Amino acid sequence: MSRNYDVIIAGCGAAGLYAAINLPSELNILIICKRDLKLCNSSLAQGGIAGVYKSPTDNIQYHQNDTLIAGSFKNNVDAVHTLVSEAAQDIEHIIELGVEFDKNPDGTYHRTLEGGHGHHRIFHHADSTGAEIAGKLLENVKQLPNVEIMENTLMCGAKQTSTGYSAFLKLADDTYETVNSHFMILATGGIGRVYQFTTNSAIATGDGITFAYEMGAKIKNLSYVQFHPTAFNNRATRECFLISEAVRGEGAYLLNCNKERFMQNYDERLELAPRDVVSHAIVLEARKTGSTDFYLDISYKDSEFLKNRFPMIYKNLLEQGYDMTKDRIPIYPCQHYLMGGIQVNPASRTKVPNLYACGECSNTGVHGNNRLASNSLLEALVFSRHAAQDIAKKMPHAPENFEEIEFNPHTDGQPVPHGIRTQLRHILQESYFVIPNAEKIQENFSKVCEILHDLEETPYLVNQDYVEARSTATIAFLILNEALIEEKGA
Repeated sequence: MSRNYDVIIAGCGAAGLYAAINLPSELNILIICKRDLKLCNSSLAQGGIAGVYKSPTDNIQYHQNDTLIAGSFKNNVDAVHTLVSEAAQDIEHIIELGVEFDKNPDGTYHRTLEGGHGHHRIFHHADSTGAEIAGKLLENVKQLPNVEIMENTLMCGAKQTSTGYSAFLKLADDTYETVNSHFMILATGGIGRVYQFTTNSAIATGDGITFAYEMGAKIKNLSYVQFHPTAFNNRATRECFLISEAVRGEGAYLLNCNKERFMQNYDERLELAPRDVVSHAIVLEARKTGSTDFYLDISYKDSEFLKNRFPMIYKNLLEQGYDMTKDRIPIYPCQHYLMGGIQVNPASRTKVPNLYACGECSNTGVHGNNRLASNSLLEALVFSRHAAQDIAKKMPHAPENFEEIEFNPHTDGQPVPHGIRTQLRHILQESYFVIPNAEKIQENFSKVCEILHDLEETPYLVNQDYVEARSTATIAFLILNEALIEEKGA
């Protein structure tokens, strides 16, 4: 017999955990964690969380303007206003939950500057803010008696029922189970692993977006993919660790293959231009010089300052053979963040009844076509709280019983052919990286359609390979299809 819950939350990053904390304590909640509890994009966030909180020289209008400028004014203005005006209450709340941010000698909070920001408004915990926030939220969630966490559990599928939702799970011991709920929150992170090179963790394959799409939710602006300009470039590792925006915020220079600064040729904001501008500049400079060798250099700064300000980056670079206090750091753009996703309203509701989406998998509209640095953790908190508050209002009207839908894991089916995900990653990297290649988009779209059709029609064994291949193919289809539509409308 399957188990029933009031709310199922798919994802254990900042959005999923903060939703659980803000849901009423009388509700029975299940959090599904795809891998181990610390493996999430939230934990990888280095720079910090942006917000106007006890900030005498800053205000929410400034923060709103910077967000709109970075997003090329394609943002949802109302959502942006919600984000910046409610930042203070959620930053204060997570501080109450135990999150520690760096302070100045006088006890005030130290705020750093990042690209696109006109004021120092980034609260941070050295250069591992995401790990600090996710870790403290997890500690709080583990103390909640009404919350169950299923670790190393793969959600293979989800379907709407007459009473809510059924989710089909593959457990850590390779058995299968169906769980049911009245409400579901998708907080499954981004799409990074659908590219050859990404800063995202291994779990980011777009599963939640795929589930929502299959259930009839609207997917919007999936082609709004952000490429971070300064990922460490060793030309070998698929998962590239990030050289935080804050390094440029503290004065690092971008250098081309000739060890020359070049941003002055592309934008008056130089190294502190928004991410999309810097990534475009690097790719254009690469075409001009005929080289993809680029560097970030902050070695002229005091070495002790750098070690204390960026301890994690300093350590990671040393392990790769680079000392940021002495050496130029090799960098190149790679996939970093998704601005679009599952379309939601201000309460984080999708168009599918009682289905919510929060964090990177959602499209609140706050980012426009380019996310302002350090707005992502803030978005995860603000809008997951909205989802929790909306569910609390609707829970008294939820049915008492639970319908269950059966799933077929095709345990006698054949495994997915080897190499499908690699092929899809190559297609996206070739077609839709920083500056889209219209010819390759047209050429590769039909290939993606063929792969997706095969995955949907062939009774493959339902396991992690299958789920992630299907998600990768679905995301590739949605991105390239949207790009083709935009090209025809241009």
